[in-house]
Amino acid sequence: MLKFILTFLIFVSVAFGAVNINRANSAQLQSIHGIGPTKASEIIKYRKAHGGFKSVNELMNVKGIGPKTVAKIRKQVSIR
Repeated sequence: MLKFILTFLIFVSVAFGAVNINRANSAQLQSIHGIGPTKASEIIKYRKAHGGFKSVNELMNVKGIGPKTVAKIRKQVSIR
């Protein structure tokens, strides 16, 4: 039941706003279309190593994420 509620809340937050890539946990990052567990982990690893993202384009520096992925998810993510 708790898992269902958390999943529901994640999807509601995505429906009403972009996912903050500087604060999102793995589950929230995975709610972005095209981001699975591995890429979510890499985003978090990069964020910790570099003190957060200064722009959405910086996602291209994350292992496994290139320009096409950034273009597809741009409207789903934010840095604020």
